[in-house]
Amino acid sequence: MEARLNLFASSIGASFFKYINSAGKVVHDSGVPHATQELVKIRASQINGCGFCTDMHTKDATAAGETSVRLNLVAAWREATVFTEAERAALELAEEGTRIADAAGGVSDEVWEAAAKHYDEEQLAALIGLIAVINAYNRINVINRQPAGDYVPGMFG
Repeated sequence: MEARLNLFASSIGASFFKYINSAGKVVHDSGVPHATQELVKIRASQINGCGFCTDMHTKDATAAGETSVRLNLVAAWREATVFTEAERAALELAEEGTRIADAAGGVSDEVWEAAAKHYDEEQLAALIGLIAVINAYNRINVINRQPAGDYVPGMFG
């Protein structure tokens, strides 16, 4: 499988990635634990069918010390006992924030309230930004048919 076009060689693509990466950096440097951020990125990427991002974020999480047990259970987090209540709230927020079209009204009050029990307003703002950024990347990669499997942690900086 080959990507439809080389977005990294495109001046428009390079410019766009510069700005979206800046947004991602703001979220990365927030108070949301990095493990939680990777779990959220993995779950949204799974939902969106983005192999490139699923590959990237499972490898980044592994490189950061995440266990294979937890990574293997992200898709089935509701039935898994290996996630904290805060991580579960973030994963549910990520799911509803990713599946906006599937539910009238978007993210439910119950899901928001569960997240608000574990994260302050700055962290909630970061989670909203994180979910938006990973969904943008997922859409770019799915539209472009960006192949998965060759990512090496650190290859993008």
